[in-house]
Amino acid sequence: MSNSTIGIGLLGMGVVGGGVATVLDRNREQLSALVGRPLELKGVLVRDASRPRAHQLPAGIITTDPREVLDRPDIDIVVELIGGQDPALEYIMKSVSLGRHIVTANKEVMARHGPDILTEAKGKGVQVLFEAAVAAGTPIIAPLLRDLAANEIIDIHGIINGTTNYILTRMANEGADFNDTLVDAQNLGFAEADPTNDIEGIDAAYKLAVLATLAFRARVKGTDVYHEGITKLTSRDFLHASELGYAIKLLAIAERADGAVQARVHPALVPQSMMLAKVDGVLNAIEVQADLTGKLLFHGAGAGSMPTASAVVADIVDIARNVAGNSVPPSNLTLSDSVSVKPISELETRYYIRLTTADRPGVLAQVGRVLGDLNISIASAIQKETDEVAQSAELVLMTHLSSEAAMQTAIERLEALDVVADVGNVIRVEEW
Repeated sequence: MSNSTIGIGLLGMGVVGGGVATVLDRNREQLSALVGRPLELKGVLVRDASRPRAHQLPAGIITTDPREVLDRPDIDIVVELIGGQDPALEYIMKSVSLGRHIVTANKEVMARHGPDILTEAKGKGVQVLFEAAVAAGTPIIAPLLRDLAANEIIDIHGIINGTTNYILTRMANEGADFNDTLVDAQNLGFAEADPTNDIEGIDAAYKLAVLATLAFRARVKGTDVYHEGITKLTSRDFLHASELGYAIKLLAIAERADGAVQARVHPALVPQSMMLAKVDGVLNAIEVQADLTGKLLFHGAGAGSMPTASAVVADIVDIARNVAGNSVPPSNLTLSDSVSVKPISELETRYYIRLTTADRPGVLAQVGRVLGDLNISIASAIQKETDEVAQSAELVLMTHLSSEAAMQTAIERLEALDVVADVGNVIRVEEW
């Protein structure tokens, strides 16, 4: 084994960065044996150099000046763990231009700029690996790029945001209120102080854009992914769903049909018999259906210091082996510019509809007429409870296969009916 070290520059020393530094130090001998040369942290970029850190770093490598990391000639691999687009994208692109290999856990940057970064890296003869950008320590990026390369991917269904899955699990199992459960998630460290990206489906949309790009070899950006959050869900939706034989999950779905790709994130009713319906808490799970292997399920921790550090360090080792062997493998990701992205309006699926209506004869007939005029067929209709004082009733409908465009029009027309006080929720039903 050569004694010359492979230099690593670490951008960001938060929860994940601290975990990476710990693993590099604690497993030093094991990693050196895997690579054939020692790995050494040469520079660490932080916001506040005076802040106490759980892991003790060697003297003199912490800095608040990015140039002291990016411009060091003895750094071979830059590990970006800052998060967000700015200044992470700038640092990644500069590192690539200087011939540095990149490891990143940044789903936003990869969702918005991944193809451009990979193209630039290919021109410079450097690697960019990003296993931790989706599902943390649960491997999915490498399988899509390498292990399933002989397959044509048919579709992906995933639970890829642990925060929302924790909230939905609590609401389903305990009848908990959304707002109370969100506060609990924040207190436990599962949700950020500003949880918008999680609860509105934005985080999952970024991750799905990355997965769809790799699975279908198409340029799918985060802005191409339809996203809808979980804030409209109530305990009553979970009660009704359970009685009907379903769980409610925030699903990330990407599928190819007729030469186009559709990618969407939204709450969905999932049959309780399906595997994804049983994934609870902060866990992630991604089901990939391919033409040769059939259905595969990747299941595990989707966040956390050590699970994410596991994926980051695995990428570091992968690149370091190539550096040690003085080789860079050719890129196995070629993207097509001819694959279009289908809008959500072209979706066809079944729907769950919860309405608050007047409690009097003829209401269901009026509701059925609105839906029928738009070729939406009712599979079942159940009056769940009545309020004698308000003279209102709760009506739960399940439709047959219908179009999204027709359903959105139907919602507008139902809201305009005198007998409908409120369209409480409309949730897509996913059975695959």
